[in-house]
Amino acid sequence: MRTMKTFTSFITILFATLIAIPSFAQTPATSPATASGASAAQPANATGQPNPQEMMKQMMELSKLNENHKLLSSLDGNWNFAIKMWMNPDGKMQMPGEDGKPKDMQFKGMGLEGYDNLKKKFVASWVDNMGTGIQFSEGTYDPATKSFTYTSEMEPAPGMKMPVREVIKIADNNHMSLEWYENHGGQEKKTMEIAYTRAGKK
Repeated sequence: MRTMKTFTSFITILFATLIAIPSFAQTPATSPATASGASAAQPANATGQPNPQEMMKQMMELSKLNENHKLLSSLDGNWNFAIKMWMNPDGKMQMPGEDGKPKDMQFKGMGLEGYDNLKKKFVASWVDNMGTGIQFSEGTYDPATKSFTYTSEMEPAPGMKMPVREVIKIADNNHMSLEWYENHGGQEKKTMEIAYTRAGKK
């Protein structure tokens, strides 16, 4: 579970990502601006293969930054935060030590947000010291509420898949919040809330 988030705009778009097939489908994103790009259909040459020049043209078009990337870049900077968690009654996070007994641990994690012009969706990844996996999520932005909503699926233990939803609300240039929801047995519950204040007003 996330307890700290580093907001970093996804400025460099990898070519491999631009031509990759989406790993799973989501509904179309609601974004401040729709990325311009060529049609998904690629003219084929005599051999039936995509025309390399047309393919490169599409890749270059898809690599252009737009209003969605500008929106994410507005979150760049250093942020102070206050966390509320609903994990244990005492609020502590414990993991087994070398002797097998529970002990308090310092949670560390890092997130990366971006906008994928090919998928026309906001995308994010997360890694922390609670495991060795990387969590991937996709989301939308609602201009009316200034909120990002990301959805993904966690598997904290083999066979224990759990849908999660994350909502990031931008209050103003210097304040935002994050709400983390987990679905347990068909019931969604908020398990974490983070209030952010920019360190050094923008």
